[in-house]
Amino acid sequence: RWLIAHGERVRPFRPVYLGDALFSSQPMAEAVLATGADFLFVCKRDSHKTLYEYVDGAPLDKHEVTERRPGNLSRTYRYRWTAGVPLRDGKDAMNVNWLGVSILDAKGKTTYDGAFVTSLPVTAENVVEIAACARARWKIENESFNVLKNNGYNLAHNFGHGKKYLARTFATMNLLAFAFHTACDCLETLWQQAREAIGTRARFFQELHIISAYVVFSSWTSLIITLVSGKAPPI
Repeated sequence: RWLIAHGERVRPFRPVYLGDALFSSQPMAEAVLATGADFLFVCKRDSHKTLYEYVDGAPLDKHEVTERRPGNLSRTYRYRWTAGVPLRDGKDAMNVNWLGVSILDAKGKTTYDGAFVTSLPVTAENVVEIAACARARWKIENESFNVLKNNGYNLAHNFGHGKKYLARTFATMNLLAFAFHTACDCLETLWQQAREAIGTRARFFQELHIISAYVVFSSWTSLIITLVSGKAPPI
């Protein structure tokens, strides 16, 4: 339904749609392609038996990258991929490109193993980027929803009170606040220094709430400088 409503509007941007294994079906893939977009979906072995019969019998291209980190915390990324495998059984099956990625710690233990299907061409030059994009879906859950629910925004609070659009208005204000704060995290130097000085996001907003209840500041800049230095401005 979302594709029908918005697919044509975003067509000029040539988006790449991400999705979990439930999206890795031919009707969904065809619907995405019909809007001029590409797809990059999780593909599990137990739900795509025909596809994996081809993958298991195909010669796979491979690429490996080792990321060195201090304290013997290196990671090794192993990529493998193949092109033109059927997404499902049947003569009308769509051919897709398959890629897998495994992450190993410094001791050689596998800490992650995932696989995806895509309409994008996969090569040694772009497999790292494509795999990173595919794995970026977890950021929505871990870095957005988790923060909104558990780190000071209280999005899980019941917004059902009121009439008409009150709940939607509260939720929208919450999302706007999170968007502005994220922009400050990326662009505002004083804000970044204050976040680093105080620690967690939840504590940062607690400090902001407490200090503004007892001290009158001439500007936001003065308030943030106080959070950075720990010293209130002269009265």
